[in-house]
Amino acid sequence: MKNILVIEDDKLISGLVSFRLKKEGFNITLAEDGMEGIKKFDALEPDLVITDVLVPYRNGIEIVEYAKKKRPNCPVIVLSCMGEEEETVIKAFQVGASDFMPKPFHPNELAFRVKRLIEN
Repeated sequence: MKNILVIEDDKLISGLVSFRLKKEGFNITLAEDGMEGIKKFDALEPDLVITDVLVPYRNGIEIVEYAKKKRPNCPVIVLSCMGEEEETVIKAFQVGASDFMPKPFHPNELAFRVKRLIEN
């Protein structure tokens, strides 16, 4: 069973993501801020990370950079309500993000993208 780390401070979104991905058979670990996310990343060594751009203490771009330095092959999906801002999207990809989804997003589309990244 594949392990996914979700770093999201909005409990509604993290709950929705967790529920949908558990239905696909993934183990889900949640973190509410960037520091907690980094600690859980080191402890869990997840198969994939999903992070919001705006989380407390460490932002999503810093999380992508950290994850890619520690485990270059670990895919990272970045979520953001700032998805319309081209600068944020470009920065996420420059530091190693595997995918980017603007909020709001459809949980089924996220599940599809997760499966595509994990199976490659």
